Amino acid sequence: MLPDLTPVTDVLIWVVMGGFLAGIAADRRGRSAARSITAAAWVGFALFWLLMVPFFVFEHRSIVEAILAGIAVPACVYVAHRLHGGRDSLLVLSRAVGVMGLIYLPFGAIPAFHDTLIEVVADQTYAGLQLLGSTPAFETDEAGLRNTFAFTLDSGREYSTRIVFACTGIGSMAIFGGLIAAVRAPIERRLAALAIAVSTIWVLNIARNVFIAYSIGHQLFDQAALAGPVMWLFGVEDPIRVSFFVADRILSQGLAVFALLAIAWAVVKVLPELYVIVEDLAFLVTGEEHDLGRGR
Repeated sequence: MLPDLTPVTDVLIWVVMGGFLAGIAADRRGRSAARSITAAAWVGFALFWLLMVPFFVFEHRSIVEAILAGIAVPACVYVAHRLHGGRDSLLVLSRAVGVMGLIYLPFGAIPAFHDTLIEVVADQTYAGLQLLGSTPAFETDEAGLRNTFAFTLDSGREYSTRIVFACTGIGSMAIFGGLIAAVRAPIERRLAALAIAVSTIWVLNIARNVFIAYSIGHQLFDQAALAGPVMWLFGVEDPIRVSFFVADRILSQGLAVFALLAIAWAVVKVLPELYVIVEDLAFLVTGEEHDLGRGR
């Protein structure tokens, strides 16, 4: 059994985001201090993702998230190295990360925000299930949140699935909110870009939740050819859970990567100032300078 690192990561992420915000404040006075403070925050961010890898692998059992977290570790260290070495344009990306934290962390830590968001998403997911002719019992969980769908399977067995914080899409919305807030552009275009990103993510996230819940409740992937490989890959023993892992961990999370790239493309078209971040990311990946915004 691996130790529970949640108390450590919960504190660490607040410290790291505080570092990014301190870097933003320092940038108003001088670049040298801003570089040092923000580079240290990136190193702390790398440590956070390193500690999250075991959670994604062994508890959350998410291949996509485990791979992304693993990539994030050296990527954050490299950003810290390039920033400390004088690539000041990375302060824009760093500013975006700090704003992301300002958006995301309160929803995770403040019950009024956290619980309300979960229940609103659960209500809309249930409405989507009803549109598909699926009517599971809509119940409250042990914490008193009305977020649980209780299905009676064709076999007569009862099986429940619930909407949790990770199902709300707030993480993806925070990413785009941070990116949009980090660049300097007219407020009208920034609001237009934000509206495109948030509305698209919200609709796609509800559709994803409906698909996953419907797949579980109606055992869409209850196939003998899938059961063995999926149960082995994710380390599960109950074949009832195969539909969940196929719908969520394989299909939904895989498609989410492409959906976020498509949303990013649409947002950049409205807010070409974001090309400075895209160009920095391209530089970090290739080691070469790119002028991707010539057409802006």
